[in-house]
Amino acid sequence: MFFIFSLGSIQTVKAFQKMASNNGEDNQTTSSPSADAALALVSYFYSAAAFGVSLFATSTIFYRFTGSIFNPSVSLALYLIGAIKPIRFILVSAAQMAGSLVAFAILTGPSPIELDVNVQFQNGTSRTKGVFIEAFSTAGLILSVLMLAVVPFKKHLFTPFAPMGFALTLFIIVLYSSPFTGGAVKAFQIITGSIVRTPAAVLFRAPLLIESDSLGLGPTLGSLLATGAYVFLKAVHYW
Repeated sequence: MFFIFSLGSIQTVKAFQKMASNNGEDNQTTSSPSADAALALVSYFYSAAAFGVSLFATSTIFYRFTGSIFNPSVSLALYLIGAIKPIRFILVSAAQMAGSLVAFAILTGPSPIELDVNVQFQNGTSRTKGVFIEAFSTAGLILSVLMLAVVPFKKHLFTPFAPMGFALTLFIIVLYSSPFTGGAVKAFQIITGSIVRTPAAVLFRAPLLIESDSLGLGPTLGSLLATGAYVFLKAVHYW
């Protein structure tokens, strides 16, 4: 996991440097990274920092009261390992969906800037590769939750600071996945973003549905992958 996210992020930087170098040679200007490539990399870093700091701030507030379950994939993993009951899983998932809708609606209303935060495959990422990128990214985030905040680790020394672990994990995950999938990690972000921004006639077009389904599948697979890893570690008494 360490190599996936660290080397994956470096791979993105190298790819943009190469692209800028090729563009510079074609234009007979310079072989150094162009302003566009540099801006793209800074944008990815800014987005990752926004996700990480936002999660740290909100999870710090709600961690001791609700467990800071903001992601349906995390809810699914907690339900599968028995940390939350079926009714709570349903209620929390409904609250997450409603919260996503309200957040997107608020951003769409008062803001003078058009909302453009939808996730999609980009930079030549195929659906298959995008699904696996999202799966591994989501698995990393969920493992941080399971290993830092769930019952067997109740006496873990870092447990009181778990929100910091969540935030740093999300930061590197979004930094890695943003250039390829937009850093979804959260299936509801895909659905609610399309609902708020896209009219019904456009929302149900086949290409958009296929891409949304593919991006939504990744976080679900990641949840199952993280759950399997956690159950295995618990079975062999890793801690």
